[in-house]
Amino acid sequence: MPNSTFPRDRFDDLADADRIGAHRAENPRMRGWVVLLWALLATIVLVAVGIFGTLLASGRINLFPEPSESVAPAPQVTPVVDFSYEVVILNATPEQGLATQMKDVVVAAGWSGDDVLASEAGSEDFAETTVYYLTAADAPAAAGLADVIGGARIEQSEAYQPADPAAKQLTVVIGLDRTAAGQTPAPTP
Repeated sequence: MPNSTFPRDRFDDLADADRIGAHRAENPRMRGWVVLLWALLATIVLVAVGIFGTLLASGRINLFPEPSESVAPAPQVTPVVDFSYEVVILNATPEQGLATQMKDVVVAAGWSGDDVLASEAGSEDFAETTVYYLTAADAPAAAGLADVIGGARIEQSEAYQPADPAAKQLTVVIGLDRTAAGQTPAPTP
């Protein structure tokens, strides 16, 4: 049945009775800016997900990082020159004679020549001259010896045990930093 509020037009006279007045259906109001906003939002979300996925796949983002151990700063050691320690000097470089030169420096500083042993190490590619000590109580003496030889790292290690367990020993491993091609020459007596 045609709606009487609309004026009569040519489509009202069609033979198909089911379609009478269909052209008068309400025009859906599709606002263009709503569609544009939804499209813009969808684009931003897809781009963000794509960037995040790429960073995740390339390993630049770790969703579940393992906690790292925090390293406490090394306590400051006051150097003490203690002549009661035996000193073993190992030349871990290809340059010959460095252990003997270092022994001369240590003996000139006050150690007895009998308490200082100079020898060659098993390797020739040790990077940085280091004074090794056995226990934490030996750290001040190791720092003192490091100062006597013109500066070196100090490190606690059980790798260099004295032959006599009752003896106190410091071990100097001469590194490539003391060679002629290195940066720091060994001091002369």
